[in-house]
Amino acid sequence: MPWPLPDPTTDSPAAQRLRRLPKVLLHEHLDGGLRPATLLALLRERGLPSPAPDAAALAQWCQAQATAGSLAQYLKGFALTVAAMATPVALQRVAREAAEDALADGTVLAEFRIAPLLFEAHGLGGDTAVQALLQGLAEVPALPSGLIVCAMRHLPEHETERAVDLALRWQGQGHNGGVVGFDLAGAEAGHPPSEHARALRRVRDAGLPLTLHAGEADAAPRVLQAVQHGARRIGHGVRLADALDAADGRPLLDAVQASGAHLELCPTSNLHTGAAASLAAHPIGRLWRAGLSLSYHTDNRLISMVSHSDEAANLLAHQGLAEADLLAMARAAAQASFLPEAARVQALAAMDTWR
Repeated sequence: MPWPLPDPTTDSPAAQRLRRLPKVLLHEHLDGGLRPATLLALLRERGLPSPAPDAAALAQWCQAQATAGSLAQYLKGFALTVAAMATPVALQRVAREAAEDALADGTVLAEFRIAPLLFEAHGLGGDTAVQALLQGLAEVPALPSGLIVCAMRHLPEHETERAVDLALRWQGQGHNGGVVGFDLAGAEAGHPPSEHARALRRVRDAGLPLTLHAGEADAAPRVLQAVQHGARRIGHGVRLADALDAADGRPLLDAVQASGAHLELCPTSNLHTGAAASLAAHPIGRLWRAGLSLSYHTDNRLISMVSHSDEAANLLAHQGLAEADLLAMARAAAQASFLPEAARVQALAAMDTWR
């Protein structure tokens, strides 16, 4: 059963058009985006208990974790998904289905991310995990896609160094360039990028692009700090809204804008983690009108129960944005992608022919 997407037999013409709208997906965690039915099947295959008896109830359970209102609580759902995914066959399936669902939802270029070393606790090595994930993405050749390796920022830097070693071994290997980027993910507050400065320097020196989670559960200056450590893209950056409201905030915004950094904003997820009070109050529209380079993403389709088309509809309904804004954001995302130039050109061409 595929991800719940708009039904073409019952949806309005406007909803169908939004589904076809060309989208670029830069921020989606594979361990947060499983199909509910797949998660249930994988739990059963591994003999693991499920907190719900069927796929629909399991989706509701995941959403209940998301709506607790904090990033720490939001992240608890991942313990379940990581345990369920911890075989090569499961990882390959999850990656393939994520690419299939993105393609069905109008995506013309996608980057998926995950922390492969999380599977070591379940007896699966990082290289085996990355190989399986890349094989799964390669099974959907119609969608140009790549993999970003995440390190967990709350762990000691030597663990981040191990994730760097893994990412660099797979840089340029396999489907669409193999591993195309590196990220720091996980609990942000109290764990600035400076804790991992040496590891991040190694990534930069190797020519592997950086996208760092910043300004989601910590203050706006963390975004600029991430840029100073080499981040070309920022995961979330929603706290930059504080600089919009501060009398002395313009220099920070100007510095981020001058760096050319692109913000990967995830409005529904930000609502669930407490980074935004409502979809209407989310600062994505204000940041866009302030001239920052940004785009909109799902973050975790399962945990937040949101598709890319859903997120597009939310922006039109609650942010006063127009379809032209969404398309411009997608163009900015394609230009900021870490995928090879041919993939970026193909995505931009799809937008050029959109009517």
